[in-house]
Amino acid sequence: MQFDLFDDTQNKILDAKVYSEFKTALAESNCTNCALSSSRRHIVVDRGSVDAKVLMIGEAPGENEDIQAKAFVGRAGQLLDEMMRGLGFDTNRESLIANVVKCRPPENRSPKQEEVDACLPFLKKQIALLKPKVILLLGAVALKHVIKDRGQFSMEKEVGQFFEHPDFPDVKFMVLYHPAFILRDPRKKPVMEEHLKRFKDYWDKNRSF
Repeated sequence: MQFDLFDDTQNKILDAKVYSEFKTALAESNCTNCALSSSRRHIVVDRGSVDAKVLMIGEAPGENEDIQAKAFVGRAGQLLDEMMRGLGFDTNRESLIANVVKCRPPENRSPKQEEVDACLPFLKKQIALLKPKVILLLGAVALKHVIKDRGQFSMEKEVGQFFEHPDFPDVKFMVLYHPAFILRDPRKKPVMEEHLKRFKDYWDKNRSF
């Protein structure tokens, strides 16, 4: 009989009482909960400050993230950093950045539902331990999987709007275009800049949470 030794490891990850314990346990877990484990280099947990009250959630690690074991360090992450820095917001110091799934999908495709289902408990644990006051959802995939009752939606109607959700008490959400989308369609950059300004204005008024 073959036993899945990851069950005990996953319990250790999800039972963590502090974020640093959770991060170490997940990063070192050699998780095999889904097929993405067969092609990844690293489990990518996050990037930024564990003391921040702003959490950004993207879709999945890309090649650079897989190599460096840090979230949003490729071209899309660099663009996000640059746009935020222009508003006086340091993503490494004032936010934590994570993804819906922690391992890179082949060819940077969107994660499959079964891959999201396997990984979502880890994201929920991150949110529970971090207790963010603002969550920025980067792109349609993040919105679809974090806010499951959104149903069919149009990104053009969702982006830049603050909202709340009963599953996440005391959290203010905003949906943003994924920076990779801005790289593909630079015409949308001014729109995203306006949305980021809206976030920054709100944050400057409420950062004393």
